[in-house]
Amino acid sequence: MPSIPIKWDKTYYSFTGFKDPEEELEQAQRVETTLISWLDDNEANAEKKLKKSLPLREELERLKFELSHQLQLSDIRWQRSWGIAHRCSQLHSLGRLVQQRPEVLGNVKGHTLIFTDRSGMSPAGHVMLGTMDVHHQWTKIFERLPNYYKLQKRMLFLEDRISLLLGGIRVIYIEELQPLLTLEEYYDNLDSFYNKLLDSRLPFHPRSLRGLQMILESDRYAPSLHELGHFMIPTTCDPATLQWFIIAKAQEARENLKRKEEMMLTEKELITTSTEKFSLDRLYKEPSISSAQMIECCKRLLQESLPYLQELI
Repeated sequence: MPSIPIKWDKTYYSFTGFKDPEEELEQAQRVETTLISWLDDNEANAEKKLKKSLPLREELERLKFELSHQLQLSDIRWQRSWGIAHRCSQLHSLGRLVQQRPEVLGNVKGHTLIFTDRSGMSPAGHVMLGTMDVHHQWTKIFERLPNYYKLQKRMLFLEDRISLLLGGIRVIYIEELQPLLTLEEYYDNLDSFYNKLLDSRLPFHPRSLRGLQMILESDRYAPSLHELGHFMIPTTCDPATLQWFIIAKAQEARENLKRKEEMMLTEKELITTSTEKFSLDRLYKEPSISSAQMIECCKRLLQESLPYLQELI
């Protein structure tokens, strides 16, 4: 006679801590069908919203193109995922300022404009326009751009000096991973950190850490190594602790940086393949989504047949 599998009462699994095979199977089935069922439920609604939003999307692209061309900008971006209507409103507001005060906009040539929560210049050299600020505050930022250029040069000089003191490790600013700082705030962090290093005179061998990267963080208390390969160093970090940590983690950092380059290439290839397979207008990710997460998502998508996605964004 064939053996009959024993079916335990649910209390057995609760009491022993063992996993219930039936419950695990149900959970696996739910995970596997979640995307399909969600697309089934939302296909019609997505098509309706996309069709309704097309005129606004076209208006947004037109405004962005016209202002970028008129002001000779590198790009116009948004820090937050504001709605299309909100973005159009911000561009209309900028367009009115261009008409009212064209003389102050000459300094912005070649820059990237970012609509965000505060006005100023970012450490990356982008012009930040606070969405809650009025035209007068925007005008002051445009007028002050020549002074920002001077501060930017001093910032680059400090980054180079820090690099020399730390064996050639490069100081970088990653907009997507760090709090949005003004250029003044970032410069103050660099200056404070540089003076601390100068007083300690750490004995790093010149160029021994060339090829490695680090970011400075004012809200962190202990150094750490990011999965993407850069060091995250607190501005208040004790120099001796800093030296020990960087030397101990240098090889792992190099391996992570190499893996990062490979992942970015894989991510790009999978996004292209997914976009083509499902005839998507565009496939992109939010800044909070890592390359590893995007790669896994695309791999799961490519295993499915999803006709609902055609021509969607």
